[in-house]
Amino acid sequence: MVCVLILAVAAAGTVAVVLVLRLWTVLRCQDVTPRESLSLLVVAGSGGHTTEILRLLGSLSSAYSPRHYVIADTDKMSADKINSFELDRADRDPSTMASKCYIHRIPRSREVQQSWLSSVLSTLHSMWLSFPLVHRVRPDLVLCNGPGTCVPICVSALLLGILGIKKVIIVYVESICRVETLSLSGKILIHLSDYFIVQWPTLKEKYPKSVYLGRIV
Repeated sequence: MVCVLILAVAAAGTVAVVLVLRLWTVLRCQDVTPRESLSLLVVAGSGGHTTEILRLLGSLSSAYSPRHYVIADTDKMSADKINSFELDRADRDPSTMASKCYIHRIPRSREVQQSWLSSVLSTLHSMWLSFPLVHRVRPDLVLCNGPGTCVPICVSALLLGILGIKKVIIVYVESICRVETLSLSGKILIHLSDYFIVQWPTLKEKYPKSVYLGRIV
């Protein structure tokens, strides 16, 4: 019995080491292969998060196509904003009319004033449903700016690389309202994203790994 337990612990330790090494490899890998287009997955939050991410998307070319938007299933406004944005984009530039965009919904990982304990459970539930979505879409790039929904999406994208399915570039843009401290999503994803962008120099000083480009939204 003791031998079986020792073997089980050793096997678990080996698996853990392999996963850590694989995670380290994926985070260090930078895919710079030139492409004509990039499949983009955008995580939109409610209210200001959606407004900011759409402003950022407005500066991107039609090469970022198709565009997949992920919103929380309880978000009643973001879908309308996204559809309006895509229609306005097509009106301004007819060449983008052929670009495809899709809206997907997943459970929100944390509601406002939700307890931390229940937040863990709801985040795991959201992640359970996020991975099949990310696996199906297989984006080249994930772009997000702070809503809680982005955490399970980014972890799922990271899992694609760990499992050797596809390396997905994760770009996190911290909200303009975050001047001195990171959001909870930012504190998590600064360790998991390929590019972590802040919009205030005070955050760059506190988090040297981040990239400061000034105000971009």
